[in-house]
Amino acid sequence: MDELTFLAALHRPGTLVDVGAHEGLLSLPLAALPGARVIAFEPLAEARAVLAGRAGGITIRAEALGDAPGVLDLSVPVLDGVPQWQWASTAKGYAAHESARVSVRRNPVPVITLDSLSIPDLTALKIDAEGAEYAVLRGARETLARCRPVLTLELEERHAEGCTWAVPAFLDALGYETCFAHQGRWHPMAALHRPTMQRASPDPSVFEASDPYIFNFYAWPLERAAEARALLQH
Repeated sequence: MDELTFLAALHRPGTLVDVGAHEGLLSLPLAALPGARVIAFEPLAEARAVLAGRAGGITIRAEALGDAPGVLDLSVPVLDGVPQWQWASTAKGYAAHESARVSVRRNPVPVITLDSLSIPDLTALKIDAEGAEYAVLRGARETLARCRPVLTLELEERHAEGCTWAVPAFLDALGYETCFAHQGRWHPMAALHRPTMQRASPDPSVFEASDPYIFNFYAWPLERAAEARALLQH
């Protein structure tokens, strides 16, 4: 199971929001789904420029999403002179990892909440925000309650300690089930053994992680549980 397979299988016509769209790896194929309207959020200017060159029919937004409007620094670690765009984050500043090899580029970006857009027909929400996922969801509470979209989330303890506990609990309170896929089966969050399935270095200069490394999570409203569970064994 991967994000695109999940979202395509449970697709319904409406608005799909891609938070942390980067260069459009998911936004572009999602836009090809029948009746899909994609809004792609990408505050990183370099990635957004690439996406804009590829993305016919996609609405591209330069804001970051969070739990309150304002301005936050978007921090990008630079390793041996090379920006690590995939680590761009409004949730962590990487100051603890600055060294002879690692510097940090910080640029202020505007932040809005998803709820402020009053989207009437949100059917799917993908979030990959390098530690800001919980803040994005807190700013989307009303929309989640009203539209009941399916979700894919990248959650990593190395970026936001406690996120693999807090996010599922938040969604549970809204009537959602959160699972991860491993070896062809759905597994509940209670089966996530963090020391052996979520171990990774938070330092951009250290490439080390557990095997398996589980960081993609899937959530669906309880009223669609049977449909979602049928995609894999449970």
